[in-house]
Amino acid sequence: MHRALEAEVGAARLRLGGPPRVLDVGGGSGVWAVPLARSGCLVTVVEPSPNALATLHRRATEAGVQESVRPVQGDADSLSDVVPAAHADLVLGHGVLEVVEDPTAAMQALADATAPGGAVSVLVANRYAAVLVRALAGRLTEARRLLDDPDGRLGTTDPVLRRFDTDGLVALVAASGLGIELVQGDGVVADLVPGGVLEAHPGAAEALAELELCAAGRAPLRDIATRLHVLARRPGIR
Repeated sequence: MHRALEAEVGAARLRLGGPPRVLDVGGGSGVWAVPLARSGCLVTVVEPSPNALATLHRRATEAGVQESVRPVQGDADSLSDVVPAAHADLVLGHGVLEVVEDPTAAMQALADATAPGGAVSVLVANRYAAVLVRALAGRLTEARRLLDDPDGRLGTTDPVLRRFDTDGLVALVAASGLGIELVQGDGVVADLVPGGVLEAHPGAAEALAELELCAAGRAPLRDIATRLHVLARRPGIR
């Protein structure tokens, strides 16, 4: 996923002849925003938590990119109130669609905030990965509930409102009018390999990274990844 976003930023910079504008919705404390700003992007972070925004400001200042990062308090449900339409060349919606009340409206808001020719990166929790994790841990009742529930949810106490499968995510993104260019898994095998294995075998970390890259786009492996990632594009030219 990181390579896909790096390639998208590089292509946008060449296309625009200047710094790409990035919108990070639900960007929290700047896990994505600060590195993107360091790479030369102008980043707006929309985040509902004032504490996260304070941490974002501190991290951006420490990294020397505070002038390139604009924090805005808000969320996906009211995105059009805080960000103009067609604002960004790259829009990130990572960990957003699982927790909003209306994922269809939120996905449309992400698409509407994207400039013509720009891209939207969506990252969501995978229902089937959650099933497998609980089954392997012996929590079989929970695994069955996740599998049977229409939203892949463990009842009303589950902080996640829904988990996705590949087909459901692709359909949701496509319904917003975006053209899908990439569907891949994130955490296909990397989340399964114990740290001790990597420490015990020289070169194992590099080999695992290459295996993860190869597996990320291959069904059915991508379909059981911890997270599912889609990169889609808004038609048109800016």
